Amino acid sequence: MARRHATEIENLDMKWHAFRLLWPHLLQHKQRILLSFSCLGMAKATTISIPYFQKYIVDNLDTQLDITNAQLLVTVPLLLIFGYGLARFMNVILNEARDTLFGRVTERTIRNLSLLTFRHLHKLDLDFHLNRQTGGLARDIERGVAGINFLMRVMIFNIIPTLLELLIVIGIFFSSYGIEFAGVILIAIVFYIAYSVVATEKRTRFIREMNKADSAASTRAIDSLLNFETVKYFTNEEYEASHYDEELATLEAAKRNNRLSLFALNGGQALIVAVAMTVILLLAAQGVADGSMSLGDFVFVNAFMMQLFIPLNFLGFVYREIKGSLANIEKMFELLQEKPTVLEKQDAVELDAGHPDIQFKGVCFHYRPDREIVRDVNFTVAQGEKVAVVGASGSGKSTLVKLLFRFYDCQSGSITIGGNNIRDLTLLSLRSAIGIVPQDTVLFNDSIYENIRYGRPESTQEEVEKAISMAHLDLFIDQLPDGIETLVGERGLKLSGGEKQRVAIARTILKNPAILVFDEATSSLDSKTEKAILEAIREISEGHTSLVIAHRLSTVIDADRILVMDNGGIIETGTHAELLEAGNTYHHMWMLQQLEEAAHS
Repeated sequence: MARRHATEIENLDMKWHAFRLLWPHLLQHKQRILLSFSCLGMAKATTISIPYFQKYIVDNLDTQLDITNAQLLVTVPLLLIFGYGLARFMNVILNEARDTLFGRVTERTIRNLSLLTFRHLHKLDLDFHLNRQTGGLARDIERGVAGINFLMRVMIFNIIPTLLELLIVIGIFFSSYGIEFAGVILIAIVFYIAYSVVATEKRTRFIREMNKADSAASTRAIDSLLNFETVKYFTNEEYEASHYDEELATLEAAKRNNRLSLFALNGGQALIVAVAMTVILLLAAQGVADGSMSLGDFVFVNAFMMQLFIPLNFLGFVYREIKGSLANIEKMFELLQEKPTVLEKQDAVELDAGHPDIQFKGVCFHYRPDREIVRDVNFTVAQGEKVAVVGASGSGKSTLVKLLFRFYDCQSGSITIGGNNIRDLTLLSLRSAIGIVPQDTVLFNDSIYENIRYGRPESTQEEVEKAISMAHLDLFIDQLPDGIETLVGERGLKLSGGEKQRVAIARTILKNPAILVFDEATSSLDSKTEKAILEAIREISEGHTSLVIAHRLSTVIDADRILVMDNGGIIETGTHAELLEAGNTYHHMWMLQQLEEAAHS
């Protein structure tokens, strides 16, 4: 019971959070909203006037039944007929004007919230993105935007006006026809709203289940398509289809439950409306029979009941859809409430990249407390110096790069650049000062030119071409039919590993940062290409502070210093010659790699 109460409070807070999020965006368009409300007020006035026109037209016709047809059109007040037509027309026009005016507010708000969500995603930690399910995340955002769109379109202009219209109608019926008519309508409204609330609350569970199943199916499909080659390699098309079908079966069952609950809701609402209208029409017919009401009154009551229960039906639909929309945007708001663990200080300073020496002081880091990745690491990379870090896989080499970029914060110790603790620097200035060629290069589904220009989007074509030349990529590009405009495919899958690596190197050259980081930068290259790229790296590293992460020791023999890591700590330091002479871990690694290269040659 206590858990359910806590869940209800949490859901209520989520709803209010939705409105708090929307409110500042609405305030930006106060004039448009006021004009929209003016159109709404006039439209409601015309809606209420229509039954009056019908009543008076019928009453005039009823009193003139003994007059010839020729005299009829003259006798019936033509103004009432024209007024009725004008009221119908103005009702439509005013509602259209309202929607047109408020449409701009809705579109701009959705644009702002979509941009807010996009920026928020890029602010979240690397850990969040490593654990995300892209397909499900995309569907959560898509449904959230659709839910906000619905809230913006119908909540403001339907709930409050409809409730106001109901009160006006009850007042008219009470003053004109007595408490019986008003009482029937009031009882019907109370039963209708109570039934709608209870039934819709129960339906919300099915909507959540449907959304969860929808996200799971989307995740499975996108994950399988992104790993298309792996599926083909292992001939697991039917295996993937089977798993996808399982997710679709869950979605189908959730949709069926949702549809059945909707049937029960609509059926109950229709029964309440039908009973209320029958009772009201019986009362009106009795009134006409005993002479207390005219035929026009009967038409008036019938017209008002029709006009009353159409918005009441719509109110039930709106409430149902609002509940569904709130369920849809829950995941989106949960996403917006995710907080990054790596935060920029309010008084963070810009990095002066003129003296970019790097210092690791007693750095310790773990992803989980029971498994330390980096332990008590101490080293310095002086300005203009090239330092290499080598070691077996899993020794913690690449983690040093993540800590330098502040994708994670170390649990103890500090990292400084130019004497500044990186925690005191703005993230923009820190990451702008560092260029990286990663081990696994992932490219955008765009042209080679745009992927290279991504290193510095404002660069000119001449600067891009110079970077291409320095990365020894020009000969490869010249062989392509579309040249520099060749599309690389999703994640760059149309290029080989070596080609992608050279694009990454050209992109980093274009960025021209003060600090260069190479994380297994030549791991995907053949010996001939590797030699050319290493020469390019030597050229661009001159005058730059460079940190090289390597597994193949032959790529770092020219480094000013080499650090050997094992089990998260540095166990040896020296130049290539010094470490070979020492005859320890580095020496054994070198001999083993020389034997492997000889065996493959």
